[in-house]
Amino acid sequence: MKSTDSLIGREGLLALLDEAYDHKAWHGPNLKGAVRRLDAGTAAWRPASGRHTIAEIVVHAAYWKYAVRRRLRGDKRGSFPLKGSNWFALPEPIDERAWRSYLRLLDAQHAELRQTVAEFPPKRLAEATPGSQIINARLICGAAMHDIYHAGQIQTLKALQKGT
Repeated sequence: MKSTDSLIGREGLLALLDEAYDHKAWHGPNLKGAVRRLDAGTAAWRPASGRHTIAEIVVHAAYWKYAVRRRLRGDKRGSFPLKGSNWFALPEPIDERAWRSYLRLLDAQHAELRQTVAEFPPKRLAEATPGSQIINARLICGAAMHDIYHAGQIQTLKALQKGT
């Protein structure tokens, strides 16, 4: 297989995105499962100065779903609902209303990315987006891996809070 060949078809990529985000997964909690039933206090807990909270990870994950969607569609930067990029300085303290809004943002960005992939031309999966050397199929796979990576971080933060 050449490095420019697609690794997996569109349906397979959708299955990866689903499993990494909100469908039953063999590997344990997916991203949505990792934040299920968390309250604002748990989401706002910072393990040490300079370390990220669960809420910050959630907004970061939402941003990268947006960034992948934007790259796939060729959209311009600047349409993410929050000001900034990558890691966001969230207002403190985080109350329940703010925490729920971050979860809705994550859900909305996932739905938009999933829709973009569902409509994405299969022949373009083996192509790179303009200005990139990463083919679209790998970019989409990376979005799924990003969710799983951060689900693991969140599981660790929850365990640290409980002292286990």
